[in-house]
Amino acid sequence: MSELPLRIQALKTRRTDDLSGEYLLDPTHSRIGFVTRHAMVTRVRGQFARFEGRAHLDFARPEASSAQIAIEVASIDTREPHRDEHLRTNDFFDAPAHPRIVFRSTHVHPLGGTDYRVTGDLTIKATTLPVSVDFEYTGAARDPFGTTRLGFEGSTKINRRDWGVEWNAPLETGGVLVSETVVLEFEISAVPATAD
Repeated sequence: MSELPLRIQALKTRRTDDLSGEYLLDPTHSRIGFVTRHAMVTRVRGQFARFEGRAHLDFARPEASSAQIAIEVASIDTREPHRDEHLRTNDFFDAPAHPRIVFRSTHVHPLGGTDYRVTGDLTIKATTLPVSVDFEYTGAARDPFGTTRLGFEGSTKINRRDWGVEWNAPLETGGVLVSETVVLEFEISAVPATAD
């Protein structure tokens, strides 16, 4: 029998006071997604397949922490190819003209316990506006390959029209096809950055 499951069970959460430093987002174990209402009655979920990010984490002084993420718009995936192609057009994200969505933090505020509010500038289609994302620090462990991993989960709501993502269609029964409110979801696995 493989020892791998036993090693995974043996991973221990580490204290935060020895975890401060530079980290990279691990895209193969992270998810950046979104949820919006469709036809006023159900939800559509999607995500981006390609993105990169890095963070400076200071657990002793959280306000000294910072983070940034860059997302490739063309990698959008809602599990429906025709819808994804429409989302890449100027009706929505205009991926050819604006290939990346970028978030850069400006402030980190501890909310108590393992919760933090990260405020920063979100750029979509050349429009930059401030947003705040509430994150929970979900722990740290050394994986079976010897890599320290830190976990964070967060979400926030935005109005897509504020960033010029305005396309919609009216419904005969009232309302519109796509909600203006979008929930952004972040499930982050961060690993230490190696020296360049």
